[in-house]
Amino acid sequence: QVQLVESGGGLVQAGGSLRVSCVASGRTFTFSSVATGWFRQAPGKEREFVAAISWRSGVTFYADSVKGRFTISRDNAKNTVYLQMNSLKPEDTAVYSCAANLRAFSGPSYYTTVHDYQHWGQGTQITVSS
Repeated sequence: QVQLVESGGGLVQAGGSLRVSCVASGRTFTFSSVATGWFRQAPGKEREFVAAISWRSGVTFYADSVKGRFTISRDNAKNTVYLQMNSLKPEDTAVYSCAANLRAFSGPSYYTTVHDYQHWGQGTQITVSS
């Protein structure tokens, strides 16, 4: 079983930066075919894809709305994936959740929907004030 726990959310002003983390426990991802993604859900909206990373290769993929502003990365030794968010906008306000697919044999661009992931964290709130 895999557990994912996010941390690092909070309140930030527009134009600011924030980094959220997601620690995975229950399984070592280092040499596995694992993809980890970040999703977000704003009030009244559906959960949407933000970014994904292959644990083995480190290859990343981003939604157009965050490309150039957000960076996803992973630390294999710590079983942790990060989402560095810069130039934040009020429309980035949402609950951010990490997710893992333990049988991801393709690149991260193939895993961009909620149905592509089997394991989810509880989410962390990020609020960007204008």
